[in-house]
Amino acid sequence: MAGTSGYYPPQMAMPMPAANQQVAIISPQFCAPYPVDLNVVRKLMTLSEGAFGVTDVNGNIVFKVKGKLFSLRDRRVLLDASGNPLVTFQQKMLSAHRRWQVYRGESTDSKDFLFSVKKSSLLQFKTKLDVFLAHNTKEDVCDFRIEGSWLERSCVIYAGNTNTIIAQMHRKHTAQSLLLGKDNFGVTVYPNVDYAFVVALVVILEEINEDRSGED
Repeated sequence: MAGTSGYYPPQMAMPMPAANQQVAIISPQFCAPYPVDLNVVRKLMTLSEGAFGVTDVNGNIVFKVKGKLFSLRDRRVLLDASGNPLVTFQQKMLSAHRRWQVYRGESTDSKDFLFSVKKSSLLQFKTKLDVFLAHNTKEDVCDFRIEGSWLERSCVIYAGNTNTIIAQMHRKHTAQSLLLGKDNFGVTVYPNVDYAFVVALVVILEEINEDRSGED
């Protein structure tokens, strides 16, 4: 299970990624001192319930995403390789900006709230999402943002409103990716950045964009 929270008190600014600093939102255990390359694979034959998986460069499952069937709201759960729930994603009802809220474990209780993600504007021709940590109740400035083209699977995750990159998505150009098409893409997570958190953002990015009928 995940370890201590990555919360920062309201009086503290979210630290920028640096060689000796960790950006740990879900757990420090998912922060590596080197870049982490992951593959996001849809329709993985070893998974069920319409889930998709996240593998390392050797094809080993690192995370799994499962949906909660027959729930009133769209809900997803991010599991580690052993099937332990790390976070639960839930779409906020009646939210014009397609806001998703993320909670620790399988909880949806306010005390376990970690962060939320929403579209930065209602009308978008390119992908742009804002990420707010739980303590950032005013939401004057986002803690992270995602920009790019979901259609091309080319998106970048930045720290706040800076040019500091914490992770990048990119198309995979392998025999397998040609076979799977856009259902397979890569994510490179920068050193000391919580890669479970990045995967959570990618899951929400997909959920927000997949119902747009191919628009970007």
